[in-house]
Amino acid sequence: MTMAPQDVRHIEFRSALIVDDHPLFCDALAMTLQTVAGIEAIANADCLESALAQVEAEDASADVIVLDLNLPDVNGLDGLTRLRQAAPDLPIVVVSSIDDPRVIRAAISAGAAGFVPKHSRRELFRAAFAAIARGEVFVPEQTGDSLATGDGMTAQDEAIRRLSLLTRQQANILEQICAGKMNKQIAYDLSIAETTVKAHVTAIMRKLGVYSRTQAVLLAREASTSPLPEAWRKP
Repeated sequence: MTMAPQDVRHIEFRSALIVDDHPLFCDALAMTLQTVAGIEAIANADCLESALAQVEAEDASADVIVLDLNLPDVNGLDGLTRLRQAAPDLPIVVVSSIDDPRVIRAAISAGAAGFVPKHSRRELFRAAFAAIARGEVFVPEQTGDSLATGDGMTAQDEAIRRLSLLTRQQANILEQICAGKMNKQIAYDLSIAETTVKAHVTAIMRKLGVYSRTQAVLLAREASTSPLPEAWRKP
């Protein structure tokens, strides 16, 4: 199912970055993307840090990121959130074996352009990439109706949605705030001016819709408390 367009422009997918630590699945997914979406150049990253290095490189060329949620160096939606902050203009398609509706809602709330279960047939991948190329958000049928109407949205979903609005630097500063650090210490640790930290804190609270540092910390904790603690973990 597709949802309202994010952008009226048609996106051309010529290159992709697959972020997954299973080599055989990466090979199969690469062939699928070449077949159903006409993507020619495909790069791979087996962990989040490798993916971040590739999207932040000067010669970065990916038109779309295809992300597995279960990576060796991330927990829950952290990989999606950090990639969203590092590459705010690139659509990120989550392809995961975890297809619980709550996980799908959380991924879309965190800024994913679409969600496709790993076991899906090629026809579903074709439909997903066609919809995303039109600027639409793609989700499986079983969760599409509730996402479109907002039914079933939890406090955690809303907290994740708000956190996804932060830039990477703002997210770093919020992490420091959650660790109990004041502006002066944050400025020292990040090698930036204290006035810059204050400006970021103001922007953070505005984006999160809160009025104090304490409320910002509580919202961050709400987002990081996974409703499916076992589902996020690799066997």
